[in-house]
Amino acid sequence: MDNNDFAPVDATKVPRFSDIATFMRTKRMDMSEILDIGLCGVPFDIGVNYRAGTREGPGAVRHASRLIRNVHPTLGLNPYKICKIADIGDAPLNPLDFDQSIKSITEFFTQIKKLKIRPVSIGGDHTIPTPILRALASDEPVGILQIDSHADTLDEMGGTKINHATFMRRGLEEGLIDPNRVVQIGLRGSRFSEDDIQFGYDHGFTMITFDDYENMGRQEAINKILQTLKEGRTYITIDIDGLDPSYCPGTAVPEIGGLTPRDTQVILRSLIGLNIIGADISEVAPCYDPTGITSVTAANLMFELTCLIANSIDKSR
Repeated sequence: MDNNDFAPVDATKVPRFSDIATFMRTKRMDMSEILDIGLCGVPFDIGVNYRAGTREGPGAVRHASRLIRNVHPTLGLNPYKICKIADIGDAPLNPLDFDQSIKSITEFFTQIKKLKIRPVSIGGDHTIPTPILRALASDEPVGILQIDSHADTLDEMGGTKINHATFMRRGLEEGLIDPNRVVQIGLRGSRFSEDDIQFGYDHGFTMITFDDYENMGRQEAINKILQTLKEGRTYITIDIDGLDPSYCPGTAVPEIGGLTPRDTQVILRSLIGLNIIGADISEVAPCYDPTGITSVTAANLMFELTCLIANSIDKSR
């Protein structure tokens, strides 16, 4: 099979509202060694301490991604001509069993890594990078770009060590994350305590609060991201609450005063050429957004990530 066999449904021939929704209208198939990029869902939302609903994220983003066309408007890149890309379904989980779900998600992404597929995932709450990184970074720590309003470096929440507020600390403790190649951008909002985000500073993370971002400007922030991540293996995780809720209200923990979708697009586009091994977009909760714009934004960012990874694969050949 060549790349043409994986081309998305042509919206000039088949209406966008027609047929079964897949991520960006790609083919739906089981994971296979012939694939380069696997688009997948992780409908897990039992790691939150406030509002649930992100289990519906993958389905909503699949539907919203009917809007996405094939060619990137700035990069001029068509990822489907570079790579074999398909919707490989959702990671298996048990909504009544937290531990089993984490184990099942880890096994799903372990198989993805074994087949040398690079995943772009839609969550699910922001617990999901823990099992994903346990699979993708099992043999070597990775750099992280985290777009988020929260640092996710708490030691525990509600007496639990694995949840949507702890994945960065667990990832560092488990040797999955290289602290010298971490950038957290968009941090803001009220905090649990005075030392809420101190863990990241103490361990060498590059932390760009939204106050920092406004003071330095977008281009200086991009320069700092590129200087930090360099050319090593990098994983991107986007908590949709990193964006301002006026643009993305469909999330469980909205924090006012955040990044715009345009800021986020430009930041991601600046990463072209880096070695991106995978990515996720988490915390999309469509039940809080009757307009659907949160899912539309996530779908567009999924396309940005897919283009970055396709370029990364093409560059490595």
